[in-house]
Order: sequence, then structure tokens, then C-alpha cells
Amino acid sequence: MDETLERLAATLQNALGAAITGYEIAHGELTVRAQAADIVKLAKFLREDPTCQFASIIDITAIDYPEREQRFDVVYHFLSPRMNQRIRVKIMTDEITPVASLVNVFRGADWYERETYDLYGVLFTGHPDMRRILTDYGFEGHPLRKDFPLTGFVEVRYDDEEKRVRYDKVKLTQEFRNFDFISPWEGTDYLLPGDEKAKEDKPT
Repeated sequence: MDETLERLAATLQNALGAAITGYEIAHGELTVRAQAADIVKLAKFLREDPTCQFASIIDITAIDYPEREQRFDVVYHFLSPRMNQRIRVKIMTDEITPVASLVNVFRGADWYERETYDLYGVLFTGHPDMRRILTDYGFEGHPLRKDFPLTGFVEVRYDDEEKRVRYDKVKLTQEFRNFDFISPWEGTDYLLPGDEKAKEDKPT
């Protein structure tokens, strides 16, 4: 399997050159890193080239790295039923630079891109209907960003007297909104990744 994936990676590098910035094979899966500006060209090649035939887009999502200047990895998953292969493509972008939409290449990218915009705030240019898809009307922020407060910004409730849904701002002390990304839970005697805080605070 790894040899097949190595050949696929080599094919992409030879055909697309600088559009491919790197790749890795792990756990029987190929992950290709590409230039954001070339995502449409890469998607068309994956779909149309006889050695690829990735006819289906499975998912589009993002990963948030708030400490980076380009904080988002936009992640695409493609499937080739004929070749019985999957491929993952990653590109990088920031909060304000839009990524070209793949709707004209894969019609199924429509809702995936809307979801990625809704939950992370990644913008897609050329999308026919770039609006939220999962959160409610008037929702503030993007809830899967790592700096999004755990409490959210508003509380939604139905007011029986007014006979309507109300949006009330959440009022909490600011310290409750801060989250240091380190688990507070104790547990095993050995140190788990992200568990440093619990061990440091553990009484002796």
C-alpha cells in the first residue's frame, strides 16, 4: 500500500511541481501539503487524471493553530472508488485570506465549505451561497476556534411571556472565559500529553 501511495505522491509532484509543498505517509494514508492558491488546479487533477480518478470529495474541515500567523489548516479528503484510494490534502490560510471554492469542481463541496466557514471562519471565494449552515441566525463568532469562549457569547431561551425566542448576552467574570488548553484532570501516575498542569498542582 505504501508503495502505491508513494507513486501517487510522485505523480502529483511531477505533474504539479511547486503547487505541492510536501507529503507524508502514515498509517497507510497519504497526506499532501499544497499551496492554497493552487487548490482548484490540484482538485481538478485529482478528479481528471487517469492515474488518480478521485471522483468524490468526502469532507472539508479545518484545524486551528491560533499561535501561527496562518492559523488554519484547511483539510480536504478525497476518495477514488475506481482506484480504491483515499488522499488528504492540506493547505494553510489566515483569518482574512479567502480560499478558492471547489464547488465548480466538486458540487458536494458546497455544504462542507459552508460548515468550515461557520465553525472556523475560513472564507471561500467563488462559493455560490457563503453563509452559516449550523449555528443560529445572528450567531457571533466561530465555535470551533480554540480562542472561542467555552460559555459562548449569548444564551438562547424561549420567553413564554413574550412568546418568542430571546438572545441574552452571557454575563460572566472574564476569568471564566479564559482557557489554557491544559487538562486540569488528574488520573494515572504517569504523565499524559497535556496533563502537566494537573501534576504541577497536585499536593504532595
